[in-house]
Amino acid sequence: MQPISKHKEKEENMRRIRTVVALLACAIMVQAGEYAYLVFVNTAGTTTALSVTNMTLSVSSSELTVTNSDGSQVFTLTDLAAMQFSKDGSVTALENVLNGEQPVEAFTVTGIGVGTFDNLREAAGRLPAGTYVIKQGSSAQTVIIR
Repeated sequence: MQPISKHKEKEENMRRIRTVVALLACAIMVQAGEYAYLVFVNTAGTTTALSVTNMTLSVSSSELTVTNSDGSQVFTLTDLAAMQFSKDGSVTALENVLNGEQPVEAFTVTGIGVGTFDNLREAAGRLPAGTYVIKQGSSAQTVIIR
């Protein structure tokens, strides 16, 4: 097995940072009022559920700091695999909120519209690789196209 070059390692770190930023942008775009927890999943599969009461998120260097009414927790971005809102603090599966056969709109993570498509499959086939917020009706989901 060949060692990973520093360049590839930096690319992987930046990909993870962009994923986290995209998820944060998506979280801001959708209402999380009915959810009591934000659950973080690390690359080893360990989950950490944090109450969303008075929650703030900040990214500094290679760390995500989450502060809520219970205190603060720091996550290393390269170890963070996913995060999702949860009603009870558990993660059963990342929910796909989009119906695959309905029209969708695609946006960059900064909110710039990049197209309207007949369905999610068409969007995935026509958009270049990257992270997008896909909107269908009143639902939105972050999608990574490779």
